[in-house]
Amino acid sequence: MAKESVRLNKTCQNCNHLVEERFCPNCGQENIETRVSFHHIFKHFLEDLTHYDNTFWKSIFYLLLKPASLSIAYINGKRLHYLNPFRLYIFISFITFLTLSLFSNEIGVEATPPNEKKEEKTNVITIDSLHIKDKSIEGLTKIGVISQDNNDTIKKILSGTDKINTEGIVNLGFKKIDKLDSFKTTSSNTLEENRSENWLLNKWQTISKEHTEDANINDFSKSFNINFQKILFLYMPVFAFILWLFHDKKRWFYFDHGIFTLHYFSFLLLMSLLIFGLNKLEYLANISPLLGWIQFSLKTLGYLYMLYYFFPAHRLFYGDKFFLSFFKSSIVFIINIVVFGLIMVAFSLYTYLNL
Repeated sequence: MAKESVRLNKTCQNCNHLVEERFCPNCGQENIETRVSFHHIFKHFLEDLTHYDNTFWKSIFYLLLKPASLSIAYINGKRLHYLNPFRLYIFISFITFLTLSLFSNEIGVEATPPNEKKEEKTNVITIDSLHIKDKSIEGLTKIGVISQDNNDTIKKILSGTDKINTEGIVNLGFKKIDKLDSFKTTSSNTLEENRSENWLLNKWQTISKEHTEDANINDFSKSFNINFQKILFLYMPVFAFILWLFHDKKRWFYFDHGIFTLHYFSFLLLMSLLIFGLNKLEYLANISPLLGWIQFSLKTLGYLYMLYYFFPAHRLFYGDKFFLSFFKSSIVFIINIVVFGLIMVAFSLYTYLNL
């Protein structure tokens, strides 16, 4: 821990009592300099966060390679040997999501290997890039994308089915939202009864009208990534509650499950960061098949280790016998996957509807 310089003035700034040493004997306030430079503040922050006395790196080592060891040590009162679980999670979460936000836009962009020329890419015209009101066969014919002969041919091919509307294939047969509303009012009772589907279709039409498909995907991705860390943080109490349901209430407090949850989610975030880094090395396969195979193998092992980690951590922390622990941890694991999956579906839908 970083320590500030003691003030030369021995009068306490809080209660004006005489301070012989570092702390005021009257109110307990530390008699230190309060006006410092930005460099000093930044250095103090890093020292407090990582403890520079190897506490941080020791915590990372035990978190990755010794499941539940940090949780056991903290519950048993050894709280100066390792980083505080709350601070550990905040630090790892901050670094993980900061890294993902800074470099996620580069996913899928492969680095060009040495001595290899970049291939020229052919620009493909999309419907949305044309910026025309009538995104149907007639509209494409008017601007010259489709010839009149091809227009007639396509209509003849589609004329044998009533499932496709030749006036507006791109927009699900509805060129405008008011046309969709008009269709709903005159449609059959079956369509009227399915109001949720009609509402979603209307929302889809609105979003498609205001933005291009690429813009929608980009906005959805940004909004999802920004709010995902909040969802993850808010889900941790739920995870701890599910653990609480399956263990002895007299022996284990909810606080104990919370500490285990903090360390487990810290591990998941840290592994996600490491796997993200491995994903950035996919271009190695273009340099050497061996390097590509090593990169793929390490990434696969990382995913498998993330799945495996929970089971030994659960057994070591709660001290159950092997089969009992495996049974409990399997149920807890499955329940959390289902509950978190449902939350993610709802969150994805909410994000989409608020684009």
